Amino acid sequence: MDDISARALSILRSVAAIAAEDTRHSRYLLQQANITTPLFSLHEYNERDIAERMVERLLSGDSLALISDAGTPLVSDPGYHVVKAAQDAGLRVSPIPGPCALIAALSVAGLPTDRFIFAGFLSAKTTARQQQLQRLVKEPYTLIFYEAPHRILDLIPDLLTVFGPEREMVIARELTKTFETVHRCTIAEMQSWLTHDPHQQKGEFVVMLKGYEATVDEIESQEQMLAILDILIGEKLPLKQAVAICAKITGFSKNKLYDMALERYAS
Repeated sequence: MDDISARALSILRSVAAIAAEDTRHSRYLLQQANITTPLFSLHEYNERDIAERMVERLLSGDSLALISDAGTPLVSDPGYHVVKAAQDAGLRVSPIPGPCALIAALSVAGLPTDRFIFAGFLSAKTTARQQQLQRLVKEPYTLIFYEAPHRILDLIPDLLTVFGPEREMVIARELTKTFETVHRCTIAEMQSWLTHDPHQQKGEFVVMLKGYEATVDEIESQEQMLAILDILIGEKLPLKQAVAICAKITGFSKNKLYDMALERYAS
């Protein structure tokens, strides 16, 4: 309750109505703050229909607020279709900064924060989940996922399979709530920790993994590829053509090579 800002409370008091993911949760919040603004429901199953009605109200002059059960709307929560519809109609959409689990977790994880990949909720099915993880295995940036309590024990074996036992990870659980926990260790150690303490299997989870660290051989290989690119660019070849030739010579992924080239020659 204490995480909500004075500005957010002021907005909730001043608007004509509030779109809430779950009106039962939101009503409790409003009651605690002595706010009597009318509520209506907006969730993943009715959002497209509600978006049209909200735009009509906004065009007629009403101001409306959008809130989710916890955290920030649109960040693994409903709201995208409403925001897009409002913007498409030329309406102003203002962000009211507030709690966001992924940012809160990242700030205390002890993992690199300069760049990260937020992948939201992974698939509930093992095969699809492992495929999603496999696409991220060589990313050098901190990886962030959300996970539900009934799936957290299923996720760890998949992390072991894809990333191996020694990759560093952090679990942040129940952030800003009574049983807040932030635990950092290897994937193998995390499996043991969760399995042996059922209390740590409860609540909402932010799961973070340290990014991939290239081996000496991989670093040398990348340096060779960049040396080839430097030569091709020095011959005044267009970037895309230089990348295509370099990819043919080295067998390296054209897309990855293009990303490296953009970073190298952006200036």
